[in-house]
Amino acid sequence: MRKRFITAFSALAMATTIGLVPTTSAQAEPEISDVQARVDRLYHEAEQASERYNDAKIELDALQRDLDSLRADQERQDAELGDVREQVQDSLLRQFEGQGISAVGEVFVSDDPSAFLSQLSTMSTYDNYQDALLDDYATEVKALDIRQSATNTRLGQVSASEEKLAAEKATIDDNLAEAEGLLEDLKEEERAAILSRSSSAAPADVPDVPASGRAAAAVAYAMAQVGDSYVYGAAGPSAFDCSGLTMMAWAAAGVALPHSSSMQYSSGAAVAASDLQPGDLVFYYSPISHVGMYIGNGMIVDAANPGTGVRIAELYSMPYVGAVRPG
Repeated sequence: MRKRFITAFSALAMATTIGLVPTTSAQAEPEISDVQARVDRLYHEAEQASERYNDAKIELDALQRDLDSLRADQERQDAELGDVREQVQDSLLRQFEGQGISAVGEVFVSDDPSAFLSQLSTMSTYDNYQDALLDDYATEVKALDIRQSATNTRLGQVSASEEKLAAEKATIDDNLAEAEGLLEDLKEEERAAILSRSSSAAPADVPDVPASGRAAAAVAYAMAQVGDSYVYGAAGPSAFDCSGLTMMAWAAAGVALPHSSSMQYSSGAAVAASDLQPGDLVFYYSPISHVGMYIGNGMIVDAANPGTGVRIAELYSMPYVGAVRPG
């Protein structure tokens, strides 16, 4: 069972004071219910961190794409600036040909675009064509400065996002290690009792509620994963976290969703609990940190936690927040 608790992709937030004091002759064995509550809390806090990790990863991916675009734009602008600079230099060479080119020598050895522009502005003998060239050059310098500033800003945001990811991953690892330690302190039969606490209904026990349209494909995919492992950050094919399961289920129906429970909450029209239909996404906790899929008759399928995996459970088995209908 160890491998089901320390996963290949752990990472996120947890309380600092949870743990068992080794028993002595003067101390009673901890109640199984107490250990269960502590393990449940560790799992939930790890899931909260995992969903924040998913959010941060989506943000980082977007920032990286934006940064790549800004860098490409800056390179294009740098090339355009070089072209205008060559035109200015050629014009000056033609103007001063045969009459003291040394007067503009410093202009041609300056690598700094702003310094180059400043040196040119001190020269007074320009015709209209040269004035236009200098205006173009000044415009290109400003455009390059804007792009360089935007690129530097994105670089700072990327760095901050990477630090956030690392912190969340460390928290997940800590939570799961502590949960494992709690379980290892129990006798085998006690551990089995805790692991079976959230045993889900077997698929055969769930009434067959027909789904229509694309929702049918999403429900079929999610139901086919019952019994698979829960792994933080996973999205198949044989292990999932909560938003990874719902994302892949709706992907099977041709609908793209983000790998984030909080972002999936904005992925469709809101649905009242009384109007739920199979395939609707149902959300839990505040702030939202868990998502499942409604399958009818007051039941959901969800990737619960490392101790339970993908299961079938009651709609109100967790603090219910709301529902949306993708597609």
